[in-house]
Amino acid sequence: MAGAIASRMSFSSLKRKQPKTFTVRIVTMDAEMEFNCEMKWKGKDLFDLVCRTLGLRETWFFGLQYTIKDTVAWLKMDKKVLDHDVSKEEPVTFHFLAKFYPENAEEELVQEITQHLFFLQVKKQILDEKIYCPPEASVLLASYAVQAKVINLYQMTQEMWEERITSWYAEHRGRARDEAEMEYLKIAQDLEMYGVNYFAIRNKKGTELLLGVDALGLHIYDPENRLTPKISFPWNEIRNISYSDKEFTIKPLDKKIDVFKFNSSKLRVNKLILQLCIGNHDLFMRRRKADSLEVQQMKAQAREEKARKQMERQRLAREKQMREEAERTRDELERRLLQLKEEATMANEALMRSEETADLLAEKAQITEEEAKLLAQKAAEAEQEMQRVKATAIRTEEEKRLMEQKVLEAEMLALKMAEESERRAKEADQLKQDLQEARESERRAKQKLLEITSKASYPPPVSSSTTALPADVPSFGLIGESLSFDFKDTDMKRLSMEIEKEKVEYMEKSKHLQEQLNELKTEIEALKLKERETALDILHSENSDRGGSKHSTIRKLTLQSTKSRVAFFEEL
Repeated sequence: MAGAIASRMSFSSLKRKQPKTFTVRIVTMDAEMEFNCEMKWKGKDLFDLVCRTLGLRETWFFGLQYTIKDTVAWLKMDKKVLDHDVSKEEPVTFHFLAKFYPENAEEELVQEITQHLFFLQVKKQILDEKIYCPPEASVLLASYAVQAKVINLYQMTQEMWEERITSWYAEHRGRARDEAEMEYLKIAQDLEMYGVNYFAIRNKKGTELLLGVDALGLHIYDPENRLTPKISFPWNEIRNISYSDKEFTIKPLDKKIDVFKFNSSKLRVNKLILQLCIGNHDLFMRRRKADSLEVQQMKAQAREEKARKQMERQRLAREKQMREEAERTRDELERRLLQLKEEATMANEALMRSEETADLLAEKAQITEEEAKLLAQKAAEAEQEMQRVKATAIRTEEEKRLMEQKVLEAEMLALKMAEESERRAKEADQLKQDLQEARESERRAKQKLLEITSKASYPPPVSSSTTALPADVPSFGLIGESLSFDFKDTDMKRLSMEIEKEKVEYMEKSKHLQEQLNELKTEIEALKLKERETALDILHSENSDRGGSKHSTIRKLTLQSTKSRVAFFEEL
């Protein structure tokens, strides 16, 4: 009895110790995952679990996003998950997205998974037209992404766009996925709207403006022009950011300059602006310091992995080339064998026709010869009859006349029979000659068939210098060899030198790429349909005509003093 009670008590205590959980769905750019989370978990616990599951170490770029009444918000790391204003219906859904963008994707994005997630997100923003992309850049980006949305701004058919995309894609053929995605990001990061979060604000005068927050700083835009900011404040000029209710306050680094303020539409929006400002400011300052030990290790591992993949790609390229050469050799041998078989078949058919012709000529010659003999026999009989008629005594004149007539007829018949006999004899001689020629043709056909048969029995020897085949490819007289590669220091040093050389070549290619973009823009400019231009198209064209770019515009705006920029903002 006591044992049963103790057993029930231990079971009850075990049941009480099991933590309560709830289900969370995480949506990434290319997958969905579900987790069971404890009720007490904070945002950091869930975020770390997602990052571990993805194998992601560059966590500082990302966050978990959710939606509150048509406004996006980000999960706070130090707050319980269920304390956020999220739906209580399970599964609770969060989107795992890039929250902060790098200034230089190639330098800052180390892991391949990080590059891939950024690539998918930026590509979707461009295709959804959340980031404006001019047509010439769209063609180049599409050639890297191998897909594109053909726009109707120009008087060009879908085939004309596809032709340009295909021709540029051919230049990138053979690139690995991570290389193509990085090239895509390097082009996309120069687009004016890349990485910018826009918020509707008002200054003290009540003027409606747009606040842009990105990796470089804060930018003020006209609501009708999201491409070119009117004022910019880099992060290194900002000392403090705070808000009270809907009013947002920016304190410049120079304490002599007055703070400037603006108002947003909702308190929730101010919270989101503050989160983005703090995160982007921290990353801005972090980039300008020496890399931490963790980042150094990650970059070293990434370089080693890149070198290993480069060597693996070179090995696979060599094997592919050898396989292609082996297949070409095999196809050539098969083609030659088929050609020899066809020649042998044709020669055999010609031989059979020659034999049939010879048999027919021989039979016809025999018949003609017999006919000539029969005619000669009849001619002899006619001659005998003529002699007999001449020797017969003719008693009467009538009989004599009749006999003369018969003699004349017999002579004419004999002459006719002699001519026919001579003609038949000549025809027999001609048939004999044709028979000899047919037999000579038959002899030559047999000789050619014998030569072809001897060629097919012994294929041409393969030169000893022929490239070795992979083990799984039919040899056709070639000797397969196995390949092995060791990763040696000398190889790594040589590969490092090749990588440096590739960097120099890349700079030249970048210049060539810009020339291509300009050339394509000039080529399609004549086909532009002015009536279909959007406001962003017109603004981009004006910026391009002035020679302006995203970075040059911001540099020009920051040449003025912070004080003058603050005053300008207040007067807008």
